[in-house]
Amino acid sequence: MNIALMAHDRKKELMIQFCIAYCGILAGHNLCATNTTGRLVAEATGLDVQLYLPCSQGGDQQIGARIAYNELDLVLFFCDPNDRSKIMEVSNIQHLCDNYNIPFATNVATAEVLVRGMKDGYLDWRDISNPKK
Repeated sequence: MNIALMAHDRKKELMIQFCIAYCGILAGHNLCATNTTGRLVAEATGLDVQLYLPCSQGGDQQIGARIAYNELDLVLFFCDPNDRSKIMEVSNIQHLCDNYNIPFATNVATAEVLVRGMKDGYLDWRDISNPKK
């Protein structure tokens, strides 16, 4: 599966800890991320992460384009609910995920359910709607 990782500044450490905890599961999948988040996760876990631009420079739009082209199967976007200035980027990604039926988590609790479900095969339906070549 193709998984996108994104995190606001106050949630980057949480994303790193999450990826450390689920490194064994994530290692079997293709990961991409906005620049800083992806670099920090790769350094902490040794996972191979394709890096896009930082969100502030269009990385969220790059991930949004991959969603629109049905190239992603799961998006984990740990957002800071107290940072009102970032509401639009979260809203745009959420809208795209809803539009294209991409599982989307904005917090660690939901991300854990999705990643564990992915491990147990509950997201295998994505392989039907998004066959890999």
